[in-house]
Amino acid sequence: SSNYLFRVYPTSTMIISARLLTFRPRSASTANALVGRARQYRGHIRPISHTKPKPSTVPNALPISSASLLLATTLLFTENTTRSNEDTSMAQCSAAPLGSEPIMLSPSKEPATGILFPHLCNGMTLAGCGVRVKWGFVKVYAVGSYFDSLAMSMIKSQGEAEVKKALLDPTYPRTLRIVMNRNLSIEKYTNAIVEALEPRMNGEDLGSLEEFKKLNPPVDLVEGAEMEMTIRGDVLLYKNAVGGLGQIKSSVFTKAMCDVFYGADAVSPTHMESVVSGIKNL
Repeated sequence: SSNYLFRVYPTSTMIISARLLTFRPRSASTANALVGRARQYRGHIRPISHTKPKPSTVPNALPISSASLLLATTLLFTENTTRSNEDTSMAQCSAAPLGSEPIMLSPSKEPATGILFPHLCNGMTLAGCGVRVKWGFVKVYAVGSYFDSLAMSMIKSQGEAEVKKALLDPTYPRTLRIVMNRNLSIEKYTNAIVEALEPRMNGEDLGSLEEFKKLNPPVDLVEGAEMEMTIRGDVLLYKNAVGGLGQIKSSVFTKAMCDVFYGADAVSPTHMESVVSGIKNL
């Protein structure tokens, strides 16, 4: 009829929940039931009258309050560590090398698709984003452009004409981040980009187009798949949808790629407009 406390003798084969450890039964029958349940898990538990506790004869025996505190602290530490690791795994792109995951710090939403673009990627700052529309109504992917704010500092104050000129110059570093808005075969994706590039290359260095195709594994793209293209002079660093990295070294190729996304006939007018406006705020 009196309340009971429990003394726990830890063994290598038992785990007792914090709820059971801290439970104070109101009757002897309840206490005996709990003892029987605990024994099913190979625990060594015996009821002790809280008015006259017996000294422990087992080494390292813990009072129930200490055991509960230890277990609760361990569980809390494990949970916090797991959450911390999860947060870190999603926060590696802000000033990280090409290929790491983008960090969603102060993200911007592309209006037509609702796709989010992090403020920073590959150490560069988001200037603007837009949507690639096919046949007038199919929203294929969202695309965002990131620039080195220091490299663009002299350009952004020189007017729109100079900004557009700089956008066509691959010596101004930038990263293009493409996020699929729908499922698409990898063949259609690569063919569309190659078809946009080829006429802009004027028959020069066409072998780089085949190199680009080989950078994309034969895996169809799903909604949410991401690709990154970082342009630095005559080098294009590429991250494909499965995280593979590669590069193409060709000034003809990088100039053509700049024209595809920033030229007079850009594949995404909304992206181009957003970038020209955003450059001034870098």
